[in-house]
Amino acid sequence: MPVPKNDKLLDRAKELRKEMTPQERKLWYEFLRGYPLKIYKQRIIESYIVDFYCASAKLVIELDGSQHYVDNGIEYDARRTACMEKHGLYVLRISNLDVKNHFREVCEMIDHVIKERMKQESM
Repeated sequence: MPVPKNDKLLDRAKELRKEMTPQERKLWYEFLRGYPLKIYKQRIIESYIVDFYCASAKLVIELDGSQHYVDNGIEYDARRTACMEKHGLYVLRISNLDVKNHFREVCEMIDHVIKERMKQESM
């Protein structure tokens, strides 16, 4: 069953696809775009736009910059995560610094999480 989306955010999602952060661009072009399962960038889920979404694995991948580590950013992310989880989605948060400094390990972690999620879905 597809997750609901607020179509009023479609223009904003399209903008964000064109204006990806350097970390989003690196992860997309060097790993996610060629991944064997379909992964969407800047996907609308309810009234949120997530960085990356793999429907097959019910996985949301969020890249977090410094704004995510202050009080109001932490609270906002908790609300977003709760929204995703009520649809059976798992939210994987990765810092921008990890994408920059530990790219191979980030890709391995994403691959591992996707494979584990797919195993769970097939049970």
